Amino acid sequence: MDYAIPTGLVLVTGVVLAVLAQRRGWQPSLAVSLGVGLAVRVLIMAFAAASHWQPIDYVNSFRPAGEAILNGGNPVNSGWHFLPTIPYVYGLLLWAGIPWEIAGRLVTVVADLILIPLVGRLAGGRDAGLRAFQYACNPLALLVASLHGQVEPVSLVFAVAAYVVARGPGEWSRGEPLLDRPARMWRSFVSPGPEDVTATRRAVYAGLLMGLALCAKSWPAILIPGMLMFLPGLRSRIVAMVAVAVPPVAFLLTMPLGGWVRWDQLTEVLKTISLRPSDVRPITGDWGWTAISSGGNWDLSTWKLKLGQYLIYAVAAFCLYWWRKADPIDVTIAILLGFMIVTPRLGAQYLLWFMPFLVARPTRWAWPVIIGCSAWAATGYLILTQFRGQAWGELHSPWAMSSVILFPLLIAAIPWSRREAAPALPAPAEASPVSSKSA
Repeated sequence: MDYAIPTGLVLVTGVVLAVLAQRRGWQPSLAVSLGVGLAVRVLIMAFAAASHWQPIDYVNSFRPAGEAILNGGNPVNSGWHFLPTIPYVYGLLLWAGIPWEIAGRLVTVVADLILIPLVGRLAGGRDAGLRAFQYACNPLALLVASLHGQVEPVSLVFAVAAYVVARGPGEWSRGEPLLDRPARMWRSFVSPGPEDVTATRRAVYAGLLMGLALCAKSWPAILIPGMLMFLPGLRSRIVAMVAVAVPPVAFLLTMPLGGWVRWDQLTEVLKTISLRPSDVRPITGDWGWTAISSGGNWDLSTWKLKLGQYLIYAVAAFCLYWWRKADPIDVTIAILLGFMIVTPRLGAQYLLWFMPFLVARPTRWAWPVIIGCSAWAATGYLILTQFRGQAWGELHSPWAMSSVILFPLLIAAIPWSRREAAPALPAPAEASPVSSKSA
C-alpha cells in the first residue's frame, strides 16, 4: 500500500464534512452530494489503480472469475463463491479492454454512487438531502468500493432500492406484523383489502430487486424480513418471496445454458456458493469473540462457525419479535448490528452492510459507531498493508482482537427506544413516520 496518507486525508475530510453537515443542518442538493461522492470515489480509485499493491482477493479471486467468463470456464471456483452475476460484468469490462485495476472497481464505484440518492430516498422527509450527502462522505463506503473493490455496494444498491419500492410513495403506515396470528394472516390472503391489491405490483418489483441483491452475494437474505414488513398482508409478501427467487434461479441457469458449466455440475456449483449453512467456509479469527478465542489468528474451526450461525439465527429471531411493531428500517438496523456482534467470521467490508440504513435513519450513537468501525477497517486497509509476512501477522492479531472495543458502540447504536413505529399522520405538513431522527 503506497497511497495510505492521501487516502487517509480524504477519509478524514469526508468525516468532518458529514459531521459538520449534521451539526449545521446542511441540506445539500442531490447534485452536490453526487458531485462530492463522485470526486472522492474516483480519486481513491485512481490511487488504487495506479498502485503496485492490490488487495489479494481482488487479484486472486475477482480477476480470475472475470477471466473465466472470457475463456468459457466456470467462474464459480475456489476464488469466487457466489452466483456468476458479477463475473459476467467483470468479463464484459475486460472484453471491452478496460484495465483490470479500473474494471474491477468500476462496478462497485458506480453502484456506490447510485446508493447516494437511494439513501436519501430511504431516509425521506426533510433530512433526505442531508442523509444522501452523509453517505456520499461515508469513509467505509469509500474504502470498500474504491480501494478494495468488494461487491457489497452492488448488493446494497439493489437491496436499498427494494426497500424504497416496497415502502411505496407517500407516508408509510404499519400494516399487520410480519409474525402475526395465523388466522389473521390467512384472512388477509384470501380476502385482500384495497391496500393489498395495490401493493402487489410493488411486491413484484421489490422482490425482483432483492433477488438481484442476492445475485451479487448471498448475505442480503438477512434483509428480506425488513422488505416484507413494508408490504401489507400475506398476499403481497408471498408474491415478493416468489419474485425474490426469480433472479438467482435465472442467473444460475445461465451457467449451463451459456456453456460455462455442464448441467451435472450445478450441484457442485450450489455447494461452492454456500447456499447451505454447512457449506460456509469455517475461517474464523478476524473479528469479535472468535478473534479473542484464537488470539487473533485465523482458525479453521467448524464448531465456532456452527455456534456463530445458531447465534445469528437467534439474534435475528429476537430482533424480529422485539421490534415487530417498529419501522422496518429500525428492524433491519437491529438485525445487522446484532449480526456484527455474534458473527463468527467477518471481513472489514461486512461493516458496510448496515451503513446505508444507519445513515438514513440514525440513532443517537450512529456516528460514533460509523466513525469507530471506519477507523478499525481503515487500520486494516491502510496501516497493516504496509507490512508483509511475519510483521503483518504480528500486527494482525492485536488488530483483530481490538474489534471487541467496537461492541459497546454497536450495542448502543441499536434502536432500543424505537420499538414501535409512529402512526401515519394525515396532515401533509406533519413529519413523516420514516423521517430520520436520532433516538
